[in-house]
Amino acid sequence: MQGRTLWELKVFCAVIERHSFVTAARMLAISPSSATRTVQALETQLGMALLQRSQKRVALTAAGGVYYDYARRILDMQAEAEESLADVQDTPKGWIRFSAPEIGSRHFFPAQIARLAARFPDVQIDVLYSDALIDPIQEKLDFAIRGAFPADSDLLVYPLWEYDRILCASPDYVAQAGLPQEPEELAEHRLVQHIAPRVLKDWHFASSGRTVRQHMRAAHRVNTGNGVLELVLAGAGVGRIASWVAAPYLQSGALVRACPAYTVVSAGGQPAQMHAVYGTRSLPKRTRVFLDALRQAARQAKFRRGAG
Repeated sequence: MQGRTLWELKVFCAVIERHSFVTAARMLAISPSSATRTVQALETQLGMALLQRSQKRVALTAAGGVYYDYARRILDMQAEAEESLADVQDTPKGWIRFSAPEIGSRHFFPAQIARLAARFPDVQIDVLYSDALIDPIQEKLDFAIRGAFPADSDLLVYPLWEYDRILCASPDYVAQAGLPQEPEELAEHRLVQHIAPRVLKDWHFASSGRTVRQHMRAAHRVNTGNGVLELVLAGAGVGRIASWVAAPYLQSGALVRACPAYTVVSAGGQPAQMHAVYGTRSLPKRTRVFLDALRQAARQAKFRRGAG
């Protein structure tokens, strides 16, 4: 690696990991032409092509594949060294990169990010909002926040808060179609179904004295939590919404709870849980501080089962 700068390695790896000079340049806040020149300069120094270029894709050559492994390792070591130095300091600093469900872009998370920024001005946030099942290792994130039920995997889990999954409808919909009290009645209603990260055709309902498995047929399907919420608020049907999201709308009267004696649970009867998953036990101090702050803020907001 003699003669190569960390910046050149960073640009080269970004192009590979983003599969595009344009996307990599945008992430690094440089122009696409600058990214191209940097990689070309690296290839000139090495005396061999590292990338195969076409109009639609960028791919590694055999030499590029070997070089990428070493370049990535060097950049990871540098990042680990910076994180270790940051942990020595009393004040957290640096980037926190994570993903979260899309509903979080409107509820809870923006306020917590703003509070963290005010408390620790040297901490920056890079958040990917998506209802897809994001792998924090593959996407090179510090952690991924997920809802519903923790899946079996090699990832470590940090619980944030438990909550109920409840059914809601708008007052206009209830005035028109009535309010279902039992899960079996849902067959006669229009259902707004959340289909990300996967479609659950059978739902499991639990009340104090009864459990029901019900096949659900959707009238509308939406791939984001915000999409479900907006359709339900607009009177399109009955939707399953997290209690911590639904609570203010229930209190204001914008939503009415359907099947009020029941919550939607896992096949094994477990409640839903917001949690963070990550791949390493040695989280940077800034990341630990942020996760602890999220958990504490949820407690203060009384995000808990039965709150809906």
